[in-house]
Amino acid sequence: MPAVQLLLLACLVWDVGARTAQLRKANDRNGRCQYTFSVASPNESSCPEQGQATSVIHNLQRDSSTQRLDLEATKARLSSLESLIHQLSLDQAARPQETQDGLQRELGTLKQQRDQLETQTRELETAYSNLLQDKSVLEEEKKRLRQENENLARRLESSSQEVARLRRGQCPQTRDTARDVPLGSREGCGELVWVGEPLTLRTAETITGKYGVWMRDPKPTYPYTQETTWRIDTVGTDVRQVFEYDLISQFMQGYPSKVHVLPRPLESTGAVVYAGSLYFQGVESRTVIRYELNTETVKAEKEIPGAGYHGQFPYCWGGYTDIDMAVDESGLWVIYSTDETKGAIVLSKLNPENLELEQTWETNIRKQSVANAFIICGTLYTVSSYSSADATVNFAYDTGTGISKTLTIPFKNRYKYSSMIDYNPLEKKLFAWDNLNMVTYDIRLSKM
Repeated sequence: MPAVQLLLLACLVWDVGARTAQLRKANDRNGRCQYTFSVASPNESSCPEQGQATSVIHNLQRDSSTQRLDLEATKARLSSLESLIHQLSLDQAARPQETQDGLQRELGTLKQQRDQLETQTRELETAYSNLLQDKSVLEEEKKRLRQENENLARRLESSSQEVARLRRGQCPQTRDTARDVPLGSREGCGELVWVGEPLTLRTAETITGKYGVWMRDPKPTYPYTQETTWRIDTVGTDVRQVFEYDLISQFMQGYPSKVHVLPRPLESTGAVVYAGSLYFQGVESRTVIRYELNTETVKAEKEIPGAGYHGQFPYCWGGYTDIDMAVDESGLWVIYSTDETKGAIVLSKLNPENLELEQTWETNIRKQSVANAFIICGTLYTVSSYSSADATVNFAYDTGTGISKTLTIPFKNRYKYSSMIDYNPLEKKLFAWDNLNMVTYDIRLSKM
């Protein structure tokens, strides 16, 4: 065995536990240098056979290889441990920055929430301030309405006194057709001789009520009564809403009990209610429509032959008032004009069921020269101006005689824009719409 291998073997043997070894160097009998390495066995008392020695050497070599593998594994674990320590060091160095970033994010979130709370607080303060202002406005409105109610009560008391005075015979007396005279009778009729001061019952809330039409049925049918009131704001191009009030108090307070939506839009302020139906002119047409209020259905339609419409022959204030419906003691009428009459007013009596024309009269009063018209006891009356505070009822045409005459009965346009004037034969009053305001006029008729 070469000397180097002997040294390696000696190191291995020493490493596995031998603690006594001898190395000898001497020349052999041929004069060559020879190393002799002696190791005492820690387990064997005598030397084994040659094969056994070889097996021991092999075992020692395996043990040395195993120990090398263990050493390499230990080195690998040590390297992993060093890497882990290095990573932990890096993590330890990075962690404060991440923690700081997390705190910054939380701080930003808290600031955002604070800003939102401050914004909500400002909004609530603004809303509260608005509520206080609204409350103040409502209190003022309440005071105003209370004052109006007191004024109305005084006027009603004054009217009652006036009625009592008239009944005592100090002035010409008229009878209450609502109680004494059935509609259709001319008993209690006479010529118009006086129009009282306007009494304001209601004011429209928005500009859509600049002009309009309001009415009660002089011949009410179930489920309606003498108190049921209808109102239509007519500013706009698609007027369909009809507000219905069961009680006069609801009308005066502005609380409708129902809102009808017409199947066709109406035109202008010429509508009336009679015997449970609304009669109106269809928009941009010469067609008159009967709409039954209880069933909310159209019952009849009729074109008025030759009638001007949509601005051909309106009243002098305009508003497409070419066709104007009216009601008196005898029933349903329509006021209009034609090319044949060259703008003069034409009157036609209508069948309220099917709207057929029953009789027609042509007058010599030019429609565009007057502000409005109404019919009382078969006589047409016109008003001179819609805007003058001191207007007059200036013409009358009696369908019974075919004679017209001029009049000078004072008529007050308190709000200086009267767009609708109609007669209610049940209440013996004029209903009018004057610049957002719904008013009534007491009237006086002469004896027949």
